[in-house]
Amino acid sequence: MEDIEKKQQIAMQIILNAGDARNFAMQALDQIAEHDFAQAESLLKQAKEKITLAHNAQTDEIQAEAAGETAIYSLLFNHAQDTLMTVISEINLTEKMIKIVSSLVPKN
Repeated sequence: MEDIEKKQQIAMQIILNAGDARNFAMQALDQIAEHDFAQAESLLKQAKEKITLAHNAQTDEIQAEAAGETAIYSLLFNHAQDTLMTVISEINLTEKMIKIVSSLVPKN
């Protein structure tokens, strides 16, 4: 496989896993709005599992470049990194929202 095709496959792996993570995080936010914090935590856990897959794919590429492999520029890979960083922020904010909103809801 040519290097650019490999880079594009890795970029798509990052984008797809980050997209799945975003979907889980958005579902978790919906559950927060419903005050179903257990379900929100479960969805957040799934989001973190997916974002870890995306992050690992990125890390492998960065480590390969640091080890001396020639890095090929790819706009798609650049987009994948942007998506990854954005979704990590969304997951972090969702995690904080669970803590904040659950602390404001009266306990039964």
